[in-house]
Amino acid sequence: RMSHQASCLHGGHRGRAVPRDRKQARATTRSSPSYSWTEPRGHLSSGWHRHGNGHERGNLVTSRSWIDRRRRNLLIGAAGLVGGRLSAPLMAAGAPGGGELPLVPRADVAPGLNISRVVKGCWQLSGGHKGDRSSDRTTGREAVEDFEPFVRAGITTFDTADIYGPSEEIIGRYVKASTASQSKPCEILTKYCCFGRSMNDVSASTVANGIERSKKRLNVDALDLVQVYWDDYGNKNYIDVMRHLYDHPSVKHVGVTNFDVKRLQEMVDAGVPPVMNQVQYSILDRRPENGMVEFCKEHNIKLLPYGVLAGGFLSEKYLGVPASSIRPDTYSKSKYASVLSQLGGWSWFQSLLEELQGVAQKHNTTIANVACKWVLDKPQVAAILAGARNATHVPDHQAAFLIKLDQDDRAKIDAVLQKGAQAKGDCYTWERGGVF
Repeated sequence: RMSHQASCLHGGHRGRAVPRDRKQARATTRSSPSYSWTEPRGHLSSGWHRHGNGHERGNLVTSRSWIDRRRRNLLIGAAGLVGGRLSAPLMAAGAPGGGELPLVPRADVAPGLNISRVVKGCWQLSGGHKGDRSSDRTTGREAVEDFEPFVRAGITTFDTADIYGPSEEIIGRYVKASTASQSKPCEILTKYCCFGRSMNDVSASTVANGIERSKKRLNVDALDLVQVYWDDYGNKNYIDVMRHLYDHPSVKHVGVTNFDVKRLQEMVDAGVPPVMNQVQYSILDRRPENGMVEFCKEHNIKLLPYGVLAGGFLSEKYLGVPASSIRPDTYSKSKYASVLSQLGGWSWFQSLLEELQGVAQKHNTTIANVACKWVLDKPQVAAILAGARNATHVPDHQAAFLIKLDQDDRAKIDAVLQKGAQAKGDCYTWERGGVF
């Protein structure tokens, strides 16, 4: 079951999740983060009303049938575990014109840390993202099997957290199976998350215990990257946590998630700079451009954006769809509905989708791939984080690297963006109760 803490990492205090069990809601220690949450029914902000049957229309580029076929094959025939070992590889996917899709390229984050430019986000394995049962592969053996199609496509880096329910354990099961089968090594990025009283208990031994728990669940001897999440800036103990992680022999690299420039400067001044900051960054949410990108460039800190598809809104299925039919039935949709209302509303968003569709058709791809490549091309972006309930979108992740957005593409997109409202806040400031 997805915890409140896990939802905070992806939306903070602006999220509208409410606890089903108030007694559980009071349990805020790091040792018991697994109570469940649900979305309240109601209205979208700024006049967006939730009603209708959620009818969705799509205008997918018809020449992309090669990707659609690959998706179906992945869903039906994902790699299996036979006797604790991974089964034979899947057939290579074909690209338009008969070629093969490229492996997802790689990027250096820091000396000794090289990751795939698409990172498999494992928040979906926390237990609150099952969705359609026919396509869900977020639990049990199917969740473990689904890592292999990603790895074979070059997506060998996985992002998780100590508070993502069984996510670390599922990755650990894959690590064990892939070691037995001598599959390609993977990189695991996990998190050390502090909420409530745990922000006061930051001794070296407490941090070490958390690291040992993650190592055990992940079936590894050392952690490639540990990213710190901190719930309340009013408590400055995050510097101590960074120091303890730096000093821990089993932690190879230290990063952060959802920190702003001011707090990163404090870490740099204290001699414990992160190698990477995981932040929300997309065509819609460009807050990292309000100082974060420049700061990270100056101090050699990489960015790992999440939310690049804005909860799924950046896709053909929302093009031409009236606002009255939009159902904010997931946490991400609810959050981005609010973001859209601040940026310019549904009519403005439709004009953006139309422009993105024109760029997508020019490059024989999808709006989603254009949105991903737009972020991937930005300075300091080492990779993007792609959450997945199954492996059906793996070919899309590969195909995104066939796109080369040119100056004209960017100018057309930027012209629409400039017509909307411009964000003024730093990364994650709005989620903490500040300005967007």
